[in-house]
Amino acid sequence: MNSGHLAFFLSIFATTQALDNGLALTPPMGWMHWQRFRCLIDCDIYPDECVSENLFRVMADHLASDGYLEAGYEYIMIDDCWASKERTSEGKLQPDPIRFPSGLKNLSDYVHGKGLKFGIYGDYGTLTCGGYPGSKDYLEIDANTFAEWGVDYLKLDGCYSDYHTIEGGYIKMGKYLNATGRPIVYSCSWPAYQEPEGLKSNYSLLSEVCNLWRNWDDIEDSWYNVTEILQWFADNQDRISQFSGPGHWNDPDMLIIGNYGLSFEQSKAQMAIWAVMAAPLIMSVDLRTIDQKAKDILLNKDVIAVNQDPLGIMGRLVLTKERIDIWTKPVLPKIDDSYSYAIGFLSHRVDGYPRRINFTLSELGINSSKQYTLKDLFEPENEQKIVTTKKLVFIRVKPTGGVLLLATPEDNSIKNQKR
Repeated sequence: MNSGHLAFFLSIFATTQALDNGLALTPPMGWMHWQRFRCLIDCDIYPDECVSENLFRVMADHLASDGYLEAGYEYIMIDDCWASKERTSEGKLQPDPIRFPSGLKNLSDYVHGKGLKFGIYGDYGTLTCGGYPGSKDYLEIDANTFAEWGVDYLKLDGCYSDYHTIEGGYIKMGKYLNATGRPIVYSCSWPAYQEPEGLKSNYSLLSEVCNLWRNWDDIEDSWYNVTEILQWFADNQDRISQFSGPGHWNDPDMLIIGNYGLSFEQSKAQMAIWAVMAAPLIMSVDLRTIDQKAKDILLNKDVIAVNQDPLGIMGRLVLTKERIDIWTKPVLPKIDDSYSYAIGFLSHRVDGYPRRINFTLSELGINSSKQYTLKDLFEPENEQKIVTTKKLVFIRVKPTGGVLLLATPEDNSIKNQKR
């Protein structure tokens, strides 16, 4: 990689002060109900899909037994619409008694008994987005309640709040969470309310307060929405990428793989670019009915390794060629002075056939005298060696599809030993 690109990538380690609570040292992985199940609360008509303790117990069972936990998906998280519309006489949040009759401490214990971690949703405003009690005047009480319930992860939304002054509330909640003594990953949402209004969020402050933060609008179950989110991240990468790293992550929102809106190729594309961006991998899909192809994408250990790379560098869009975006990021292993690189491709083409494109590693800012091995992480039988970074590489990218390559430099010491 040329000195300018590599210096930018690595400068984040030297310039960013960050939250140091020892949590989320790699992007969080897990399952959250919102994108798939929304605010579905009618358990009489939809007993198997409504937001209820039954849904989360069943999903915890699948997360633990179907290979997801083993792959790294350790959090099971409740989003909005879980609460009663009224607090207790002591001012505490409480779950809806019909849909969560056993209580959230009991559900948390069940989740922990599966070897999983338990996440919950709150809102800094007076109400949640779904109209349930917010935390604005109850931050300390709610932080203590979440800790009592054994919560490991809090997503704090920002509906019904003043987005001009929202930071102060998030800072207070962070302090109250820390004061509980319980390790709770803190997911903030204030950029998602400021950025669409034309306000530039303070990412330096975010990285000191929160473990991750939603930057932009909610993801919807559509290819258009996936690419729209990625365009925002590409347009703003110079401003935000330096603040992403171990313990503090930019969050483009949930994985919608296995639902209704993405094709198989589009699903590979979302997984590829989320991995390169070091985005949290939070599934929102019915694990009871997911098809095997979608499951294989989500459980691809090589792709997950790119996402969970301990360097924690957020990848960047470095080149668009023939309407195909190419994203890269340095990853381990590092051989001598040369990093490996994850290279993600996302096609905006809709012309009905795979596009054969060529490029050199030098075009992507990867400059080295070493030979690289290129491995296609979705089709690992496709492997090729690149003698120099100026040699043309040819790959095929399907319409609105994705490819993820791993370029690993050759270890000359091993090569010399063999001689």
